[in-house]
Amino acid sequence: MGPMKRIASLMMATAILCVTMQAQTLNKYDKYYTDLPIEIEHVQPVQFPALTVLLTDYGAVPGGDSLCTAAFDAAIRDLNKRGGGHLIVPKGVWKTGPIQLRSNVNLHLKRGATILFSENKELYVQPNDPRDGSKKCYALIRASKCENIGITGQGTIDGQGFYWRPIKEKKVVRDGKLPEVWDAALAMGGTLRQDDKTYRLWYPFNLNNGIPNIAATPEIQEKMRPHLVNITDSKNVVVQGITLRNSPKFHLVPTRIQNLIIEDVTIDCPWWAQNGDAMDPGNVQVALIAGCHISAGDDGICMKGGVGEKGVAAGPQRDFLICNDTVYRAHGGFVIGSEFSGGMQRIIVKDCMFDGTDIGCRFKSAPGRGGQCEDIYCVNITMKNIREAAILFLSEYADRSAGGRGATDMDDKSKFYPEWSNIAFRNIICANARKALDVTGMKGLPVHNIRFDAVNFYGVREGMTIDYAEDFIFNNCLITPQKENSIKHSKNLLWNGKPLE
Repeated sequence: MGPMKRIASLMMATAILCVTMQAQTLNKYDKYYTDLPIEIEHVQPVQFPALTVLLTDYGAVPGGDSLCTAAFDAAIRDLNKRGGGHLIVPKGVWKTGPIQLRSNVNLHLKRGATILFSENKELYVQPNDPRDGSKKCYALIRASKCENIGITGQGTIDGQGFYWRPIKEKKVVRDGKLPEVWDAALAMGGTLRQDDKTYRLWYPFNLNNGIPNIAATPEIQEKMRPHLVNITDSKNVVVQGITLRNSPKFHLVPTRIQNLIIEDVTIDCPWWAQNGDAMDPGNVQVALIAGCHISAGDDGICMKGGVGEKGVAAGPQRDFLICNDTVYRAHGGFVIGSEFSGGMQRIIVKDCMFDGTDIGCRFKSAPGRGGQCEDIYCVNITMKNIREAAILFLSEYADRSAGGRGATDMDDKSKFYPEWSNIAFRNIICANARKALDVTGMKGLPVHNIRFDAVNFYGVREGMTIDYAEDFIFNNCLITPQKENSIKHSKNLLWNGKPLE
């Protein structure tokens, strides 16, 4: 080979190497996928056209005195029509009714920007359902059957959930006293019901400030509460950097999504908020939840998978990486359930901290709502100040809603049993929990095939309660000071190589 050919060959090889290296570095999220217990599919970046428009270009006025609903709608429709781009929300308070996102649009909030949703519930009511005449409410931010959706920036989205949520007196009372939030609720007017023989239930119904009701009774209106952000049946969704707070119900609900990224998001919700879940992805395929900070009135990061046949048809929740997240107040830090009939496959929770949650890792379901777990890993997790159990499995869960019945009262319990199996806990430290482990399986379907490696519980007040469980392996685990355990209806439990009785 002559010199010129060698030079040409070298240049071609260099060009190929550069293209290869560029392709390898294009996915900025690959940095999270290191030292994983199993291989899972990686998320891919969501791309938007460079076109940028300002909300003020469409007539929006800041300050909170006038609604910007029409401006949001016009800007999003215009961007979508022009092929997509970024809708910039500048610094200031922008009050609005519901917002509908469309394909190829990134809603970007600048630092100091707040999208404040109106307390007027009438703005969110959907047309009556022709099947039964019932009414529902639109999510405050919604999208459906879209591709390339973004909600990004360093601003805040506030749902003003105080005007929507009921308050359970028994939930907020502390040391026999009621906090200021109860007095604030009563000062707004509203409607009181008896929750049980001892405690009351406050509804934001018939308020003093003239906010209209949207249903005939507080109980019906309670069932109409919307989520803050609900994106369904879509592909390529990114939520990054923003703060979500005060949702009427759940804060972030991506459902039946392919390729979901939630990064560096803060969710701030009062601890007493009824159904104040932070994140509830459902039947999502390929997702990343990284670097988030959460304080919630209910579950923190909760995996959903649909109920019954509809859940199965939507497909499993699969290829999830949850890493570098911190959950403070919440019923559970990482949660599966209660509904997951579509199943859970290849879910990794890694390098997270749960500080002050009721339960650390919470697995809850019931007949009629359950499904099958495959390859669930919780690794390198720190738990502190856990109010109840560090790790909990519950196969007959019933969630009593405000003024309503438990979940299991309403569902077909003849099938779709929860099968808790193929779950591993590794390198976990828990300090100061009431109980180390709480397991309640079912007769005929015990919680089974669960492994614990280097899981250490310090300063717990109770040991382990295990009922209907099989094939539990504890290797290099510790409970200190040593506590008595309660073991019933269980077999093949090994604690550091010895039978656990």
